[in-house]
Amino acid sequence: MATSILDKRDRQLVGIFLALVLLLLILVAVFTPKADDDRNPLPGSNLTTRHGAKAAFTLLQDSGYLVTRWELPLATLADRANPQTVLILAQPITQQMEDEHALRSILEKGGRVLVTGLAGGQMLPGVSLSKPLLGSPLCQASPVGISPLATPGTISMIPEASWKFDGLRSRPEFVADYECDGGAVVAEYPWAKGHIVWWANATPLENANIRKDQNLELLLNSIGPATLAGQPQQIFWDESLHGLGSSTWDFTSGPIWPLVQWGAAGLALLTILSYSRRSGPIRSLPEAPRTTPIEFADALGGLYKSAGASSTAVAIAWDRFRTTAAHLAGLRTVPTHPAELSQGLIRRFGPIAEPMAAVLEDAALECQNDALKPKRALALVQQLHDFEITLRDASTRSRRPNGPQAA
Repeated sequence: MATSILDKRDRQLVGIFLALVLLLLILVAVFTPKADDDRNPLPGSNLTTRHGAKAAFTLLQDSGYLVTRWELPLATLADRANPQTVLILAQPITQQMEDEHALRSILEKGGRVLVTGLAGGQMLPGVSLSKPLLGSPLCQASPVGISPLATPGTISMIPEASWKFDGLRSRPEFVADYECDGGAVVAEYPWAKGHIVWWANATPLENANIRKDQNLELLLNSIGPATLAGQPQQIFWDESLHGLGSSTWDFTSGPIWPLVQWGAAGLALLTILSYSRRSGPIRSLPEAPRTTPIEFADALGGLYKSAGASSTAVAIAWDRFRTTAAHLAGLRTVPTHPAELSQGLIRRFGPIAEPMAAVLEDAALECQNDALKPKRALALVQQLHDFEITLRDASTRSRRPNGPQAA
């Protein structure tokens, strides 16, 4: 007859571990958000969500523009930039100093850059007049000036920041194209050999808004014509600043990495538990002689536990304490009520007996409680034992010739 390699305990341990792994997989499958969740605020060129920008990206492709999704570091794009290069930075959320240097390099080579959002505006060179507009509502921005970007009609935008007109007018190279509540939400200016267009938010190019008002016209005017000086313009829609890193360890991100971590921790725990069980003693502990007091106490405790007689143990300790305490207090009879016993102890021993009153009340009450927990019973028995020792010590000190007199 074949025997199992694992004993009953090992099979239970393995079963629990496999159940936990299965539960973890179910939780990850249920609570991991979808890549195209509408709560994703990024205007990614490959997202079909409300805030995504796949409609604008596809529309540019269908309209004859040479548009490419760019996921490499901006420094790589700066090396190949030329006057026909158009870069779209829609709501960048991660940028480093080298990204700002790459942006300036593209502009120095005559490229055109469309940047949106507060974080994107902070990357631009020569910009210092910006203020955050947190929690702003949807704004119908109106055109100002005579720039080609300021076409008749309004655009829909939830601005993250704005440039004050006073600052723009003091610098003629800056041109405000649309305003909202007294601040510029679309502006442009030349820098080096290139040209910069800034939007206060990427709302106009999102899937939910691209066909509203003059939003589509604003996008087309911001990136410029499809050809420039007889050469087609190459549009690069950047995705590298949407949280996609360029580190060697980027593969560790995503929902699979927590599974690997928790799985490794569970495997280590299973190994430790298995090794510790197999490395325990191989011989049973020697049994204590039945004549030792510990054997008697253990047997008596087992009887109380099996019978559920925790209240009986408290009753025995309570009767012993009442008899001893009445004798030490000099009472003629043994009180049955805890309040009478407490008053007699306070008259005899003074303040040291005052904290005992509440415990004596509990002990007398729990003697009738058949549902008394063993832990609670043990605590009461120990307290009564400690009180008895305290009273004996006080009585001994009071009988000494030079000892303190009882109250």
